[in-house]
Amino acid sequence: MRYLLRRLGFYLLTAWAAVTLNFLIPRMMPGDPVSLLADRMKGNVDPAALTAMKRAFGFSDAGLGRQYLDYLGNLLHGELGRSITFFPEKVSTVIGSGLPWTIGLVGIATLLSYAVGTLIGALAAWRRGSWLDGLVPVTTSLHAVPYFWAALALLFVFGVTLRWFPVSGAYALSLQPGWSGPFVSTVIYHATLPAITIVVASVADRILGMRNVMVTTLGEDYVVMAEAKGLTSRRVMWAYAARNAILPNITSFALSLGFVVGGSVLTEIVFSYPGIGSTLLKAVENEDFPLMQGIFLVISLAVLAANFLADLAYVLLDPRTRQEA
Repeated sequence: MRYLLRRLGFYLLTAWAAVTLNFLIPRMMPGDPVSLLADRMKGNVDPAALTAMKRAFGFSDAGLGRQYLDYLGNLLHGELGRSITFFPEKVSTVIGSGLPWTIGLVGIATLLSYAVGTLIGALAAWRRGSWLDGLVPVTTSLHAVPYFWAALALLFVFGVTLRWFPVSGAYALSLQPGWSGPFVSTVIYHATLPAITIVVASVADRILGMRNVMVTTLGEDYVVMAEAKGLTSRRVMWAYAARNAILPNITSFALSLGFVVGGSVLTEIVFSYPGIGSTLLKAVENEDFPLMQGIFLVISLAVLAANFLADLAYVLLDPRTRQEA
């Protein structure tokens, strides 16, 4: 229990640091989005309108300390300001509209990549020299292919040439969004090709990581003892070798889950998918500081939450952490 409390305290301190940096960095930059907008209009903006716009976007002439307290108070109420790109929408509304698409696409693809990669890596280590072990160089070659090039190649072959999958969007525009069967089917249909791209680009890391650790684990004394006691090969592999070999992979998997919220920017851009990644690109292009600030904050907190979940998994899987607790 003490172990989890220490880790929780560390993550709370890190979350406070992330929130503080998220507050300070935009304010350390020269100017503000409203001034940039006025410059684009060549100064043809009424000063009273500029003041009202600054107030609407959450910018204040008060001292930095007062601004920081106001910022923390707004965060506690879920208020992240208003987006310049999607004005007058709130930043929280814009993020909330893009987040489900990113989590649905990148999250499921990441889980699939982790499950498939871990399974293949464990089996390849257990059956070294078999055809399954021969898949490792193939996946390594695929991993060496530039990410954006793989997305473009899949899009060209299966979307443009063969026309098996749509080339853009998240669903058929002729359908009304909802939980109906036809709408869910078209969402899955549109997400299939981007999901394949993410799995192909990331599965090699899972296979190599699991295989290398599994090979080392198979030489440990407790595995040899389990085999000497006459336990079945399946039990030795999964209950002794794989259970311990999977521990290092949990950390990388937790980081991957955290970055799911950030989305796969290149994938969403190539496939014109309406997730957080494409929203972040629009915010950067339009110098939308409030929206960028909100997205970065959500990504930071998601990474911290994912790492805390990894610590919980360690406590469940590794008895040594329970003894330390």
